[in-house]
Amino acid sequence: MKQWIGDYIRAQKGAHDSIPPEAVAQLIGTLREALKQERQVLVFGNGGSAANASHFATDLGKGASDKLGKRFRVLSLNDNVSWMTALSNDYKYEDVFVGQLQNYGRSGDVALAMSVSGNSPNCVKALEWARKNGLRTVALVGAKRGRMADIAEQVIVINDTHYGRVEDAHMGICHMLCYAFMEHPEWGA
Repeated sequence: MKQWIGDYIRAQKGAHDSIPPEAVAQLIGTLREALKQERQVLVFGNGGSAANASHFATDLGKGASDKLGKRFRVLSLNDNVSWMTALSNDYKYEDVFVGQLQNYGRSGDVALAMSVSGNSPNCVKALEWARKNGLRTVALVGAKRGRMADIAEQVIVINDTHYGRVEDAHMGICHMLCYAFMEHPEWGA
């Protein structure tokens, strides 16, 4: 058991080491622009990525905003169960995010999707719509990259295919995005 745990930790370090600092810095810049221009940040994903989207929206909307004295307009599209069940029941599950983006998303807003495979049909469809309609598109994906990496303007790839390790690295990125503003509020000025 100890061997497996040690191997897991080493692999997790490898996943975190694959986070490209320059891409995270670019994404901090995108969020800074969204804050200054009072654009919305619309974030979404499935499964563990859905939990990460909710966590990120909380940290950016409360934690980072509290430190800045200016509020991020951030919304996790995973958090409205009624919306999601209505869209998946009346249309199809593939439409749960694009249906919400059609209501909330405006040109200049940021659509940030997370998916280990990069091929989640609902994330792909939402990013395609977002790109066509002038939203800034961001994808956090795993080593397989998938369609999302082809669609999004900004892509961060974690060099692993293990769902837990990639999701942990994605959450690490989300924490960096939030703590950049919490620990350096002047970056939001």
